[in-house]
Amino acid sequence: MSYKINVCLLLFLGLLSSVHAQEATPSETSKQKVTLSGTIANKLNNETLIGVSIQILEAKIAVATNTYGFYSITLPKGNYTVVISYMGFDNVEEKISLTQNTKRNFVMAENSKMLDGVVIKSNPNKINISKPEMSINKLSITTIRKMPPMMGEVDVLKSILQLPGVTNAQEGATGFNVRGGSVDGNLVLLDEAVVYNTSHLFGFFSVFNSDVIKDLKLYKGGIPANFGGRISSVLDIYQKEGSNKEFHVNGGLGVLSSRLLVEGPIVKEKSSFVVAGRGSYAHLLLKLANEPNSAYFYDLNAKLNYHLNDKNNIYASGYFGNDNFNMNNVFVNTYGNKLFNLRWNHIFSDKIFSNASAIYSNYNYGLKLKMVGIDWVSDIKNYNFKYDVRHYASNKLTLSYGANSIYYQFNPGTIKPFDENSTLNPDQIAKKNAFENAIYASAEQKLSDKISLSYGLRYSNFQRLGQQTVNTYANNQAVIFNKELQIYEEAVPTGTVDYAKNKKIASFGNLEPRFAVAYSLSNNQSVKASYNRMSQYVHLISNTASVSPLDIWAPSDQFLKPEILDQVALGYFHNFKEGDYSLEVETFYKKVKNKVDFIDGAQLIAHKNIEQVLLNGEARSYGLELMLKKSTGKLNGWISYTLSKAEQRTPGRTAEEPGINDGEWYRANYDKRHNFSINAAYDLSNKWSFGGTFTYQSGRAATFPNGKYQYHGITVANYGLRNENSLSPYHHLDLSATYKRKPNKNQGWQGEWVFSIYNVYNRANAAAFHLWTKHYYRLKRS
Repeated sequence: MSYKINVCLLLFLGLLSSVHAQEATPSETSKQKVTLSGTIANKLNNETLIGVSIQILEAKIAVATNTYGFYSITLPKGNYTVVISYMGFDNVEEKISLTQNTKRNFVMAENSKMLDGVVIKSNPNKINISKPEMSINKLSITTIRKMPPMMGEVDVLKSILQLPGVTNAQEGATGFNVRGGSVDGNLVLLDEAVVYNTSHLFGFFSVFNSDVIKDLKLYKGGIPANFGGRISSVLDIYQKEGSNKEFHVNGGLGVLSSRLLVEGPIVKEKSSFVVAGRGSYAHLLLKLANEPNSAYFYDLNAKLNYHLNDKNNIYASGYFGNDNFNMNNVFVNTYGNKLFNLRWNHIFSDKIFSNASAIYSNYNYGLKLKMVGIDWVSDIKNYNFKYDVRHYASNKLTLSYGANSIYYQFNPGTIKPFDENSTLNPDQIAKKNAFENAIYASAEQKLSDKISLSYGLRYSNFQRLGQQTVNTYANNQAVIFNKELQIYEEAVPTGTVDYAKNKKIASFGNLEPRFAVAYSLSNNQSVKASYNRMSQYVHLISNTASVSPLDIWAPSDQFLKPEILDQVALGYFHNFKEGDYSLEVETFYKKVKNKVDFIDGAQLIAHKNIEQVLLNGEARSYGLELMLKKSTGKLNGWISYTLSKAEQRTPGRTAEEPGINDGEWYRANYDKRHNFSINAAYDLSNKWSFGGTFTYQSGRAATFPNGKYQYHGITVANYGLRNENSLSPYHHLDLSATYKRKPNKNQGWQGEWVFSIYNVYNRANAAAFHLWTKHYYRLKRS
């Protein structure tokens, strides 16, 4: 197997090398070529800008800056006009004479404002028709801030729920679902560090402070080869670097929470910092009212950067957040993320850019239940090193390659007595370790004026490691089928095997090809297609639609197989009126192998042998996404609609076993047939602006009792087939108004009032918190 994999990788790398050689082989004319490279930053604070468009008018060439604001263009010697454009900034136009390799850094000024609205000289936010990327949504922080806030907080996660193909479980649900995928299938990154839980207060707020967010990009398909480890999507978020010119302070006071950000230079024009904090205070008001229950959160973002020289930059960033939910000390839930990243950017030449990162992620979650006398604490940690290189071989070919290693530590549960009155004995569920490695290579190539390609290959390897004592079972099956009762049951272990520290328990390896193509029908129209295979080795063990305190993270092993996704997508893209309007139409099909499923009545909390309640099945989803967008003018926004279906199936392992739901396809927990959204922002004047969002989603799948019976005087509910029912549709309307008293004030303190109404017509949507709480009590009674 390893021999075949190595051969495939060598062949692929050889293909890239041959393509590079063809592109790089100079003709008599191309020997006179030189390279223009550099960075593009915000004039106000020297913050580098991501995705800026750089056009060379005479050569009809356009490129974009990478995630660190770097660009590179190779041209014949001569005189050129460079036009630089970015949404929310004034265009930069400059004449340049190129006689040798030249480094040129540009700065851009934020748009000026006039009484008739924001002046935008061009629209760089229009769809890039010729670029071979699709199923990708980019949202600027300016766009996000125009959306109605909740209790004074602009929410990054709620903004992506307005995009096609993205839903949530219900009101107050943690996380999000993409194209019929589960929450754990989303790779959420903050400055490259994995965020395992994205929500505060059970989904009413996100962990992302909008004041410190610099850039956001959501990949739903056509995912580049540098990403891996999840099968549904990638949400890639970067924090601001902080102004290295002058100090700035901003913040906001909300109904339930407040926030404050401070940024400024450490060494002027050379290094800077940014620190942002948030906290809620509703629990303080509850105490004043003698209310025994409380719920609060707080978080802190920090980032430092140092410009060593023209070729080297160092960044250190971190996040710390925590939630606490307490119901009269009878039910106490705590959880939080800790993230740290140390990065080194190095420019080898005007064509080669690299980034090395050392990353730490930690997610801990605890649950205290007085009714059963348990104090349960669990966590997942990972130590991650990654190295990425981007090679701008020519204007028609860009190469990317790199490697990534992650070491995981899983603590499924440390169990203690709730108090001195508890009869529960302390216990420790066996901790688990794993090691995930990956290498990748990819290329983005323009074959002609009409055809552009993006292709790559990733190889991932996952190893489950000791130290651990592992159960063995008859026929290697941890779940058995009771023929007499016609139900699945937990198997009784037949023995154990002791694995020493770092001894391999199980190992998996997968090749993950990626491919995308764009064909331009005209300057304003194109069709695109993509295919990607993804592998997921860590899983959120949950039998609820929304993430809850009952859930634990677990690595793949000999019983819990890696999930493997294959996705294809086809799309049509059209810009109207110079890109002021755009239309995106995409259709997709996804198929997943080894989809995790559960036996009926599975109890997950503090389960020592979680493999005894798990079955491996399959899943599929398919659908159509539409998005009509207006990007400029006083009124802008978009309308999106998704028609989709998500199903899963767990057939019997033998002819005698029925599987789940008789082995037939059934609705996934996160299946929502219709998803409709309207997002609009209107600038009435330079003082007043308005925002509004409307969301409609079909009710998610549910299993309701279809009868009841008496057993020894106890009423027991009887359930039919899994997920054959539906909750009521989810919909609500949010509105906001923003007033700036002195919009033209550029010095000193500047303020604005934001008025918002959440759920204008008081729609009583099902709350995810109640759903999983009721589910927990049902499991305990079963």
